[in-house]
Amino acid sequence: MKYLVLIQARCGSRRLPSKVLKDLAGRTVLERVVERVRRSREIDDIVVVTSVDKNNLPLIELCAQTDTRIFVGSEEDVLDRYYQCARLFQPEYVIRITADCPVIDWRYIDLAIEQLKPETDYMSELTETFPDGLDIEIVKFSALKKIWKKARMASEREHVTYYIRTHREEFQLQDFVCPIPDISDQRWTIDEEEDYTLIRRLYEHFASLGKEDFVTEDILAYLEEKPELRQINQKYERNEGMQISLRNDRIVEVVE
Repeated sequence: MKYLVLIQARCGSRRLPSKVLKDLAGRTVLERVVERVRRSREIDDIVVVTSVDKNNLPLIELCAQTDTRIFVGSEEDVLDRYYQCARLFQPEYVIRITADCPVIDWRYIDLAIEQLKPETDYMSELTETFPDGLDIEIVKFSALKKIWKKARMASEREHVTYYIRTHREEFQLQDFVCPIPDISDQRWTIDEEEDYTLIRRLYEHFASLGKEDFVTEDILAYLEEKPELRQINQKYERNEGMQISLRNDRIVEVVE
């Protein structure tokens, strides 16, 4: 296997609990993420990775009902969760997607794979040129194993690839640049209630047109028509979860 997509999901979000189970035009947020990723022509398989916390039982049941592969691992050590799942499949590359990004554009997954250089250990939007919510990370399994062994800070275990970003000299990095300029100020993720309101409005609009396969340009065109929608969640900053983790950072004991 070459490209394994791991979709990170759980029900215990601090800011918006059970956000991955919220409804978007008749399907859950998680279902929308999975169905959009499945449109990729380049990936080999998809697995939802969640934790052993009992609050995730509805999520696990949903995956069973929708014939979606799921892996259950550590609650706090998300890096271990990723590594232990990937170790079962032995892919050459792991593609990390989070389940709070239900307008993820599958074309960009394929574009990233097409642009990926053989020597690259880690590819991501290092310069943050994409809207928040179109996040794609590609990491070599060998690099994932390396950071699983070396990461010792709680922030590095919770945020899977953070060790790579703070130890760039140890890896070959590649920036993935958005093909559409000047749209990085858009916020299309779901972390807050206002985020969900915006994304729900988008899905309701495109569902009314019978267009479930809408892409980035469609969203931009609709928001151009309805600029007031962008104001719904504009007060929130990017990467707030990371800032919270860093404020509470500590060294953790890792069992290999």
